Amino acid sequence: MLDEEILPYGRSKAKITIAALKRISSNPQGKLIVVTAISPTPAGEGKTVTSIGLGDGLRHIGKNAVICIREPSLGPVFGVKGGAAGGGKAQAYPSDELNLHFTGDFHAITAAHNLLMAMIEAHIQHGNACGFASHGVLWGRVLDVADRSLRQCITGIGGKSNGTPRETGFAITAASEVMALVSLSTSLANLKQRLGEIVVGVTNAGDPIRARDLNAVGAMALLLRDALLPNLIQTLEGTPVVVHMGPFGNIATGCNSVLADDLALSMADYVVTEAGFGADLGFEKFCHILAPALGRGPDAVVVVATVRGVKAHSGKFKLSAGKPLPPELGQEDLDALRLGSVNLQKHIKNVMSFGLPVVVAVNRFPTDTENELNELLRLAREFGAVDAAISEGFARGSVGTASLAEAVVRACGANEAQFKPLYTSDMGLMDKITTIATGVYGAADVNYGPGTKTKLRQTEKWGYGHLPICFAKTQYSFSHDPSLLGAPTGFTLPVVEVQLASGAGFVRVLCGDIMTMPGLPATPAAFRMDVTDEGEIVGVL
Repeated sequence: MLDEEILPYGRSKAKITIAALKRISSNPQGKLIVVTAISPTPAGEGKTVTSIGLGDGLRHIGKNAVICIREPSLGPVFGVKGGAAGGGKAQAYPSDELNLHFTGDFHAITAAHNLLMAMIEAHIQHGNACGFASHGVLWGRVLDVADRSLRQCITGIGGKSNGTPRETGFAITAASEVMALVSLSTSLANLKQRLGEIVVGVTNAGDPIRARDLNAVGAMALLLRDALLPNLIQTLEGTPVVVHMGPFGNIATGCNSVLADDLALSMADYVVTEAGFGADLGFEKFCHILAPALGRGPDAVVVVATVRGVKAHSGKFKLSAGKPLPPELGQEDLDALRLGSVNLQKHIKNVMSFGLPVVVAVNRFPTDTENELNELLRLAREFGAVDAAISEGFARGSVGTASLAEAVVRACGANEAQFKPLYTSDMGLMDKITTIATGVYGAADVNYGPGTKTKLRQTEKWGYGHLPICFAKTQYSFSHDPSLLGAPTGFTLPVVEVQLASGAGFVRVLCGDIMTMPGLPATPAAFRMDVTDEGEIVGVL
C-alpha cells in the first residue's frame, strides 16, 4: 500500500482507501480459502482462532498470506462470546479495540439505518406523498446492543406532534439490511445504487416504495462513506488482517465484505476468509450471495472441528450456553465421537456438493486424547476430506498450524476447484428454498406459515425473483430446532416470515423461533468486564 492509501486510526489500525483497491485490481489474484465449521456447540469450536492461526501458519511456511475476518458486534461481546478476535497466540491485534467500537463502522451502519426510518416517519407526518399504506411501513430500527425488550414496541405515542403511533421493533445492527448491503458493495457508486433499491414500504395499490423515493440515498451514503473502507490490523505475529463488516451468520450473510476479500486477493497468494457458523449457514451464503458479487468462488474450504464439539453432537451430554461444560465431555469417549461425527460428515458432504476440496482442521483442546484426535482425523478423511490436520494455533501460534497450512496448500494445488452453486438465479424463490432445505439441511419438506407464500409471490411480482435466499435459522442444528443434534433428517422446515432485502440483493427467510434481536443471558460476559483507574481494559477476550 502507498502511504496516501492508508488512513490511520490511532497507532495500530487503519482504513484502506478505494483508490488502493483500484490501483492493485489488475494484480494476479491469490487462492481463496474459506474457513467454516461444524454446527457450533456451547463447547466452542474456535473458528476465528483457526482462521488467524492458518494465516500465520501459511506465512510460517513461506507463503504470502492475508486474513479476512468480520468486525465483532457489541451484542455477543457483552453477551455470551466476550470477544471475536481469536485467542491465545492466534489473535488479531489490537483485540480490545477490535471488540469495542473499533473504527466506528457499526455505529455508522446503525445511524444510516435509523436515519432512513426517521425520514420515513417525517415523510408520512408531512403529507405522505409516496402513499404509504396504513400498515405499509416495512422498515424498522436497529441497535448494536442485545435487548430483548425492544423486539416489539410502539412508537409515536403522545399526540400528533410525535408522529403516527406504530407497532414496530428493533433488530440488532448485525441483522440490518444496511450492514449486509455495505458488505456486498463494490464501490461508492454501487453502495448508493443498493441504498436506493431498499424497499421500505408498500402503497395501498400494492406497489413498493424505495429509499430513493424518499431522497434518502445521499445522506445515508454520507454516513457510510468511511464505513465502506476496509480496516487493516495484524496478528500477534504480524500477518495482515483485513477486518470489515459483521453480518451474523444465523440471521444474515455471515461473511466479511466483498471489498475486503477482493483487496486481499490482489495483495496475497493465499487469502483466508471466514464464513460465520457452520457450512450450512455462512458458507452456503458465501457461495450463493457473496461469490456472485465477488465474481469468483473459493479454491478450498477448511471445516473446523473439535473433539469435544463432535462428541457434543452425539446427544450424550447436556450443554447450555454460558454454563460450565459437563466434566465427562473432557473424558475419552470414542463411541460418542463416532456417533457425533455424522455432523462433520454432513458438513463435508455439503461443501463437496459445491465442487470444492475440503480440509478438516481439528482445533486441539487440552482435554483431547491422542486416541480421539487420531480417530477424528481418520473419520474426516473417510468422509471425503482431501486432508485433515491438527491445529494448535491457540497454544503454539504459527508453529502449531504449519501442518494445517501445508495441507491447505496441497489442496489448492492438487485439487482444482470446480465451484458450482446449488441453484441458479432463474429458479423460483420456493424452488431455491426447497433446494437448500432438502439438500443442505436434510429436511423432508418445507411448511410455509401464514402469508409467507403471498410475500414470496409479491416479491417475484415486483421483479426480485432472481435474488438468492438468505436463511435465518438456529446455528446449533442443521434443522430449525437447536435440540436436533448430529445430522437430523425427515423433519419439516417451517418458514415463518419472509423479508425482502432488495438493496442487499437477497430474500431473507426466517425459519422456526429465530430472533433478529438477541437477548442477554442470565450471566452475560459484561459481568466480568471493567476498566481500571489507569484505563486498562479487563475481561474482554
